[in-house]
Amino acid sequence: MEEAAAGQRVVLNGPCSACGEECEYIYQTETIPYFSDILIVSASCPACGHRYANTQMLQQGEPTRFTFRVESSDDLSVRVVRSMSGAVRIPELGVEINPGPACEGFVTNIEGVLERVLSVIEGVLVWAESEERVRAECLMAEIADARAGDFPITLVIEDPTGNSAIVSERAIQEPFDCADDGADEE
Repeated sequence: MEEAAAGQRVVLNGPCSACGEECEYIYQTETIPYFSDILIVSASCPACGHRYANTQMLQQGEPTRFTFRVESSDDLSVRVVRSMSGAVRIPELGVEINPGPACEGFVTNIEGVLERVLSVIEGVLVWAESEERVRAECLMAEIADARAGDFPITLVIEDPTGNSAIVSERAIQEPFDCADDGADEE
């Protein structure tokens, strides 16, 4: 595939990673102001319904940590870019989203990150008993309070490739040591 200019869209056919049937892969480039050009790759298989989405930065940078304090419901609209190598933490909720072999990048906002966390919690509620169920329900209530602006939280993204970001003038961007696990922070 040729390198696409920002805002360009290319559609290619290829095998579905779940069932092997042919589906369309959409490659779209976008420019995120004050940050970088990104490549968004997505597919939806008409045969099995499998969906794939990934976001990749078209540049690599230095290991970077972004920290943003969410203090009101207005802050939920702040844009969040997470590459496949970015780790996301919300210390007040005890939430950690670490990259792994099946990790997908995404472009969303803070509310979208909270929605992703809620979907995992809802999955836990299917099988959780006693203590796990109580903790999951408490987390759901805390997220509802954070969304209403009644429970301040901190969103932290650490990326050894420098390809993740919280796009806001209030976000604190700093280098970080990839060997540091961030356990000293709150």
